[in-house]
Amino acid sequence: MKITKVETQVVTLPLAEEIGSALGKISHFGCVLVTIETSSGIKGENLVFTLNDRRTKVLQAIVQELSDLIIGRDAGHIADFWARAWKDINFLGHQGVTVMGISALDGALWDALGHALNTPLYRLIGGAKSRVPVYHSGGLWLSLSEQELVAEAQRFVEQGFRAVKMRLGLANPLEDAARVRAVRQAIGPDIKLMADANQGQTEFQAIRLGRLLEEFDLTWFEEPLPAWDLEGLARVAAELDTPIASGETEYTRYGFRRMLELRSADILMPDLQRVGGVSEFVRVCHMAQSYDVPVSSHLFPETSLQVLGGVSNAIYLEYMPWFSGLYNESIDFDQGDALVPERPGWGFTFNHDYINHLKKKM
Repeated sequence: MKITKVETQVVTLPLAEEIGSALGKISHFGCVLVTIETSSGIKGENLVFTLNDRRTKVLQAIVQELSDLIIGRDAGHIADFWARAWKDINFLGHQGVTVMGISALDGALWDALGHALNTPLYRLIGGAKSRVPVYHSGGLWLSLSEQELVAEAQRFVEQGFRAVKMRLGLANPLEDAARVRAVRQAIGPDIKLMADANQGQTEFQAIRLGRLLEEFDLTWFEEPLPAWDLEGLARVAAELDTPIASGETEYTRYGFRRMLELRSADILMPDLQRVGGVSEFVRVCHMAQSYDVPVSSHLFPETSLQVLGGVSNAIYLEYMPWFSGLYNESIDFDQGDALVPERPGWGFTFNHDYINHLKKKM
């Protein structure tokens, strides 16, 4: 089964309402939809994206440029593609958009392999679990008032979620702490609560805020420092009792190896787009397991679900339904867990009617 064609298309996906975090305001996304076709008629799909549709054409271009590494090649030789792509991007660099291009094609290859074998991806990479605990991350934004935060958190719990995540980043840390207190009181002690600073703190600010938050029994304090300050993050992690989660902006096993060596985080959070696709996500998970460090995911709930189901040290799936409308299928939930679908590949396929609708609006 050889790759005969790689197709990319761009759609702009709007949010129903603009949201705000320490990273800034987000109103829409530029999505690059990738489809590979094989000589046997099997297809594989994947997507990557940009915030607010900024530099989407650059992302599309790198996917197209890297496509020459798989066309005419065996679709099942995914590790071979990854190794050749890693060598190919050496001059341009091993972080950023080049790795995102590898991720886009890597994921599509894994999806095609799953369809060819009529097997869900999680079974191909290990088959560790058929359900993964999930936390709702699609709300509780910094732009909401305290009253709105409380109402939304209660609504998520009423929907069956047993864990939720809120954002931090106000100028006054006491106001952040007051908002966390309000949410904790609203959801009670049995619901897991995470808090994400979106890289908006300095080392001093993060330690101060983290200490203010320790009474609220957070499951984790996420990304308090900029992604590049791994040494500072390690010092924050050492100072606080609350676990630190980070890694969504880290690239490949080499970035995560450094995080593990420094003990920069208690929970690693690889992102399918930045880490290097399914292949590298799994490598990072296995490396983390050798340090007895658990992993969660960042974004991409439909596709991350399959990967987390394949590794034994996965503890949470992030449910951020930004791209869920692009798929025909939906995630099934049960008692606070996301159920890993037994459908082949990702178990999710592009909804071309909706995609064509979005393209007409562009």
